[in-house]
Amino acid sequence: MTLRKILIHPDPRLKKVAQPVASVNDDMRRLADDMLETMYDAPGIGLAAPQIAVMDRMLVMDCAKEDDATPEPMVLINPEVVWTSEERNVYEEGCLSIPEQYAEVERPAEVEVSWMDLDGKTRRERFDGLWATCVQHEIDHLDGKLFIDYLRPLKRQMITRKMQKLKREMARG
Repeated sequence: MTLRKILIHPDPRLKKVAQPVASVNDDMRRLADDMLETMYDAPGIGLAAPQIAVMDRMLVMDCAKEDDATPEPMVLINPEVVWTSEERNVYEEGCLSIPEQYAEVERPAEVEVSWMDLDGKTRRERFDGLWATCVQHEIDHLDGKLFIDYLRPLKRQMITRKMQKLKREMARG
């Protein structure tokens, strides 16, 4: 397994739509392992392939956050929201590509998602709570959308400027 570099906003690759995965092979399984390792190391609860400059429709997530919780890593290939609840939830979201910036985002409280697993089998599951927020956030990444795109323009611009400054500081070392 290899830790991958996470892209920081603004980066044009984060605004591109990821391509569907045709079939699952060993390269995809290695990528999934790398993504999980990178996500846990960050630490985060979700990571989409475009965040590590891989333009495939794949995401990983694990919302079992309590210290004594057993990890529940999930790998979703070509995920698609097939149903959303009318009920809405507001969560304070963050993003590994927008470090240390958080904002409240409103999304459907429950979603049903269809995807392909690492064995190439079609799966379908209903998510609620943090899992629902996380899977929607990560699917947004696959569509070139960031959580800050839900914010008012002024707040979005302020966060973008902070990220530009962070990237300049990181480049200087």
